Amino acid sequence: MAKTKQAVQSGVKSTLIGAAVNTLLALIKGLAGFLGNSYALIADAIESLCDIFTSLVVLAGLKMAGRPADTNHPYGHGKYEPLAGVIVAMILFAAAIFIAIASVNEIITPHHAPEPFTLWVLLAVIAIKEILFRRVFVVGDEIQSTAVKADAWHHRSDAMTSMAAFVGISIALIGGPGYESADDFAALIAAGIILINALFLLKPALFELLDTAPNPEIHRRIRDIAQGVPGVYGTHKCHVRKLGFDYFVDLDVLCDPEATIRTGHNIAHDVGEAIHAALPEITRILVHVEPKDDFGRRDRDR
Repeated sequence: MAKTKQAVQSGVKSTLIGAAVNTLLALIKGLAGFLGNSYALIADAIESLCDIFTSLVVLAGLKMAGRPADTNHPYGHGKYEPLAGVIVAMILFAAAIFIAIASVNEIITPHHAPEPFTLWVLLAVIAIKEILFRRVFVVGDEIQSTAVKADAWHHRSDAMTSMAAFVGISIALIGGPGYESADDFAALIAAGIILINALFLLKPALFELLDTAPNPEIHRRIRDIAQGVPGVYGTHKCHVRKLGFDYFVDLDVLCDPEATIRTGHNIAHDVGEAIHAALPEITRILVHVEPKDDFGRRDRDR
């Protein structure tokens, strides 16, 4: 529980920093886009506004996931964390569609080229968002949070949309008359980038909600650790599921068929302790002891 609390605190801190930065950037980009006649920059500001809302969703998901288990949720509230990731992805989908529709409308509507100063605004935004992406992603990776990683990739998508806007505005300024819509095409490309990022984020969050098995490497490590415990002759089934920040394991170990119940119990306890010591992210381990010469009989009898 202490590990989960620490993970929640780390995730909340990085999310709050991201939300504060996004608020400032959204105001700067929106104002610069309006004064500089750049819809690509305005679209970028819209994306930053979405970042603020998604950061709040991630924040709520982290806090809910950190709540302890109760009578109605004996396995804890970990599912709120990937659920927040799914909501973030869906918000990105909606933002991409909105920006794409507005971009097409701007392309077919004659207007002036953007102002040169908007390029400097975008360069600063790109640098800030890339730094933010790297720092938030490190936190998400350390605490194994799907929602925090999704929030990090949202920062990266913002940097990419800013880059697209930079290229579009540059073309509009260099090309001169007749190239004014390059800025709007950049916004359309940005919408596509946001859509791709949404798909990228949705997949792992959905997999976690559906209890898809995690990386096979963790199964291999669990089996290796169990087989190194005295009294264990091998392993049978090994099922792993991820709930929020934690992993739950169901493991069958093969032991001496003549061992007493107490001996089997002690071996199961030792296996659980060894796995938890080596892999502290595994918080619950259910170890079932089977005789090595007749394992799997329960499966055959079904």
